Amino acid sequence: MSLVIGLTGGIASGKSTVSDLFREYNIPVVDADVVAREAVEPGEPALRAIIESFGEDILLQDGTLNRPKLGSIIFQDEKKRELLNNIVHPVVRERMTAERDRLKKTYPAVVLDIPLLFEGKQLQLVDKVVVVHVDSSVQLERLMQRNELTEQAALDRINSQMSLDQKASKADAVIDNNGTRKQTRDQLEKLLTAWEMIDK
Repeated sequence: MSLVIGLTGGIASGKSTVSDLFREYNIPVVDADVVAREAVEPGEPALRAIIESFGEDILLQDGTLNRPKLGSIIFQDEKKRELLNNIVHPVVRERMTAERDRLKKTYPAVVLDIPLLFEGKQLQLVDKVVVVHVDSSVQLERLMQRNELTEQAALDRINSQMSLDQKASKADAVIDNNGTRKQTRDQLEKLLTAWEMIDK
């Protein structure tokens, strides 16, 4: 039986670092963000549905989605965020499920990297949940630097998600990502050993 691990956290919590570390242990990762980007490429039904709901203004000149523009709309309006999620999430879920089932035939463990694992009520897709956690001050600082956002714009994005503390309370395991990459890796190795995914 292949174990399906749901990896989640908050924006700028360092989830991609942990994804990369899983891959170093030869555990494949299906990334919801990558699948979501593919689902809204030109010609895809989901992009057509987004245009119908939000208008042609959310496209760049080359016909691709203007992500920053769409982001600025949905992070300030819960109804619009819900509308977008209702378009994109079912497509992403279907594609991720197919990829998960394909990989389960080959690997003893598969990771589904899903930022909105709890918010999107997608726990049925996974067997165990790992939350990547950082202090709220670290999260805010990293997001402002990474995306060149004002403090308010960064807070809007952070507050649009369930808090990291809430997610941590619902997880099977929590990885503290406040420290160095090595410290994070050591925690993951300990966890994978405990779950008998790797031999020590």
